[in-house]
Amino acid sequence: METRFEMTVIGTGMAGLAAALFAARQGIAAAVVGSSAEIIFASGFFDVLGVHPIEQRRIRINPWKGIEALVRDNPRHPYAKISQKDIVESLETVIVFLQKAGLSYCLRSNRNAMVVTPVGTLKPTYAVPRSMWNGVLAWEEKTPCLIVGLKGLKGFSARMIAENLRQKWPGLRPVEVSFPDSAPGAELFAERLARRLESPPIRKSFAAEVRRRLGSARAVGMPAVFGLYRPEEVFTDLEARIGAPIFEIPTMPPSIPGLRIKDAFLQELPKLGVRVFAEKKVLAARHAPGRGFVLDIGAETAEAVVCSDAVILASGRFLGRGLRAERTRIIEAVFDLPVYQESDRASWHREALFDPRGHPIHRTGVEIDDWFRPLAGSGRPAYDRLFAAGSILAHQDWMREKCGSGLAVASAQAAVNAYLNLKKSSVQ
Repeated sequence: METRFEMTVIGTGMAGLAAALFAARQGIAAAVVGSSAEIIFASGFFDVLGVHPIEQRRIRINPWKGIEALVRDNPRHPYAKISQKDIVESLETVIVFLQKAGLSYCLRSNRNAMVVTPVGTLKPTYAVPRSMWNGVLAWEEKTPCLIVGLKGLKGFSARMIAENLRQKWPGLRPVEVSFPDSAPGAELFAERLARRLESPPIRKSFAAEVRRRLGSARAVGMPAVFGLYRPEEVFTDLEARIGAPIFEIPTMPPSIPGLRIKDAFLQELPKLGVRVFAEKKVLAARHAPGRGFVLDIGAETAEAVVCSDAVILASGRFLGRGLRAERTRIIEAVFDLPVYQESDRASWHREALFDPRGHPIHRTGVEIDDWFRPLAGSGRPAYDRLFAAGSILAHQDWMREKCGSGLAVASAQAAVNAYLNLKKSSVQ
């Protein structure tokens, strides 16, 4: 069966989900298709810009001044095509949307916050989940904190966090506790812990165990497992029972804050009229005159055929499978678009793994015009109504620049607006 939408978004990472939201808010009949490959790695933070220049590892307290410097030094960066006003507007739209879905955020408009990572480092970010904000305040005030680890939860070490931060934050004390009703020596998984903490009796027992270890600590940091579907309820109840401000620290993937964002979008987008093809992929794509883009969608074989006037490509890089590396070149996986890349495989990486400049492969991707349309080999748009957003865009290293979610959301709005402007100009 063939289904028609005005716009189809390929990718269900932050850029794809945000693009579907922006399209729906503009009255565009939209569909979104993709898997959870990238979003489960999301920390829940909204990074706008935290580091520039990356080779100097210069932390930017004011993200907007950082973007000004970045664009001066790298005029091909996607941020060069988006105004600060539009970046702010796009982030506000998504944050308000998530808040209405039960995920509250805290931010300071002109200042990044420093947040604790699961390996005991600090990173700058723009907007922080409410469940993590007390950690920002505790760091700024160097509040004596208890860092709680869970026996059996791999990828999160309270001791490592405390040791790595000890010189900068001497008031950290690590402990490791058993999770209620867990078998001795059993391996624990973040998603199951988050679900278990949505049970009031489990929360009561867990809070009592943490409170017993509180001592002189005036705040408590714990793995980010404060519920999956009702995080606000879990956070508020745990904090009241423990009797001190608490905060989440991201864990290694799968990330519960990332899953919360995904769930919020997938629950709310259909209410706005968006058709969601969850855990599916585009198996084939072609452009047919008079029909627009024709996409075969399914898991392994085609289960639906979707026709669209416009497509936004937000399929990510290698993790999202938007790009694929072969022996001699990097390929865009859906439309076989030209990919900006080094001329030979030996140049993709530098000799030193931790080279402060980063690796050239992390700037590879699809080049775009000012309307966010991917370019063909001729330097002209590959298709008039094909747009791109998110990490698949070339000339940016979102991991080291700490701009992943901000760039994803801002470019998603820019792509939707470009389509609307193009549509308007063609009518006139």
